[in-house]
Amino acid sequence: MTTVLIVDDQPLQRMGFKMLLDGTPGITVVGEAATGAEAVRKIDQTRPDVVLMDVRMPGMDGIEATRRITAAGSRTRVLILTTFDLDEYVYAGLRAGASGFVLKDARPEELIAAIRAVAAGDSVVAPSLTRKLMDAYLQEPAPATSEDPRLSTLSEREREVLEAIGQGATNTEIAERLTLTESTVKKHVGRVLFKIGARDRIQAVIFAYDNGLVRPR
Repeated sequence: MTTVLIVDDQPLQRMGFKMLLDGTPGITVVGEAATGAEAVRKIDQTRPDVVLMDVRMPGMDGIEATRRITAAGSRTRVLILTTFDLDEYVYAGLRAGASGFVLKDARPEELIAAIRAVAAGDSVVAPSLTRKLMDAYLQEPAPATSEDPRLSTLSEREREVLEAIGQGATNTEIAERLTLTESTVKKHVGRVLFKIGARDRIQAVIFAYDNGLVRPR
């Protein structure tokens, strides 16, 4: 059973999401919150698998709430609700640790699929779209004064895979580029995420940017 916490300052929005999700086999709503601060408190009480997080709320917004949830080391994964698929809120949410985003006007089956994917540990953002977001909103990083020690734990092949992830390549594209099987690429990706402490591919893309392995176009 996948448990969900709904966070939105609009009561009718919360009601609509709750009716949809409570009527979906394998998903149950364990709570609601109208602000980011309330969401952070309720995470400790309800321990949901997924938070369906609105961004624009009074007081603590969804970005700061996401940042606090992920910084606390919670196993809960955050799915950002947004109106536009390419804006600064999506970018900020991903940098804060969200595992993906879904449009507010998405079809019911798309929302349900996104929740299930995030609960299973996947990212709900296409690799190419992640790259577009990073290119659009990331300022050119200052040269690092020292290399992140996590980079030294990567083998040469794993570093190549990380760079490819940062460039928005899919597993299929990485396999073609490095002349590997997709199953081998999948294993490399898993090891890379583990070694750099990334929750998912999105966080690996951000890590690659922050450490100068990939630059904005």
